[in-house]
Amino acid sequence: MNLTRAIAAALITTGVAVLAAAAPASAAPTRAELALRWAPIHHQDVDQTGAHALGGKSDYITRVDFDGNLNGRDNWDNTGAAGADLSAAAYYSVAETSSHWFITYLFFHPRDWVDHPFFETEHENDGEGVMLAIEKNGTEYGVLRSAVTVAHSDFFSYLPAGSSWTGGRENSDGTLQLASSPHDAFQHPVTAQETQGHGLKAWPQYQINGDGVVYYPSTSGETPSGPDDRDVKYRLIDLFTGDGLWAQRANASLFAGLGTFAGDTSGGCGSGTFSCGTNSANAPWGWDDGDDVPVRGEIATDPAKLSAEYWTIPGTLARSYTYNPYSSAAAALRAAETLPRVTD
Repeated sequence: MNLTRAIAAALITTGVAVLAAAAPASAAPTRAELALRWAPIHHQDVDQTGAHALGGKSDYITRVDFDGNLNGRDNWDNTGAAGADLSAAAYYSVAETSSHWFITYLFFHPRDWVDHPFFETEHENDGEGVMLAIEKNGTEYGVLRSAVTVAHSDFFSYLPAGSSWTGGRENSDGTLQLASSPHDAFQHPVTAQETQGHGLKAWPQYQINGDGVVYYPSTSGETPSGPDDRDVKYRLIDLFTGDGLWAQRANASLFAGLGTFAGDTSGGCGSGTFSCGTNSANAPWGWDDGDDVPVRGEIATDPAKLSAEYWTIPGTLARSYTYNPYSSAAAALRAAETLPRVTD
């Protein structure tokens, strides 16, 4: 007899009624709990050089609607505006099969900027991120097997130490480090973004050089105290909520096309540089590495396929999804492959 039943039996024999059965020892984690458990500790390099840096604010991660609206064409303009809420946030989506969870994280910046006159192009909005593959192994949160990051128009692939996965069509670009957070009891993968263009790789392939912000996953978001703040909480936002980014995918003020953020040249974008690109940043369902087998967006919309292409995986990798709200858009995303590629 287990302890709970023994206590119940004792209470009954002494005349104390037991009104409710004991709750299960543990329940399956929610998707929000999974996303929080595996969310990266994120290092963001910060540059204060030049007017477009805004003293480092242009390198802060934040929400798409940090300025109070869902208009992608005024984000560059409003980054330095009084009252702009640059509290830290990242977006996530979870897709699930019977064997794995696949969690995609989007880190958004209002500006992709440069401080090298005449040589480089900048643009409004910037979306880079990472997809983690988590194997269901009988433990509450599973075991992390791989990561694929987005750095502009290229993907980089990583394996944590001890992963049973090995190279497939793609070789590992390095080891995915894990580290402890001061805000919970878990080891988290560690990612990093460069300043200005915000390419994302596993730390320390990018790392903070001088000023920088270290972000930790949380249920609330903080604004950095300045350009060199090494403990800032970022809030996780589900892409699939009723008013989330996925629900806004047909909003022409926010998206210029399927998975492509709307952006223009207003607010001084391109001033003093080679040029300012328009409609040049992507959401996860628009991410693409043009010389890989998976097509545009499949890093998020069909991560089991991408994992099977990238890695040699022992055991079972189920390819049918038990949860994947992206699935209904798969045909449209494949059709979009006939359109010119949009690079970040």
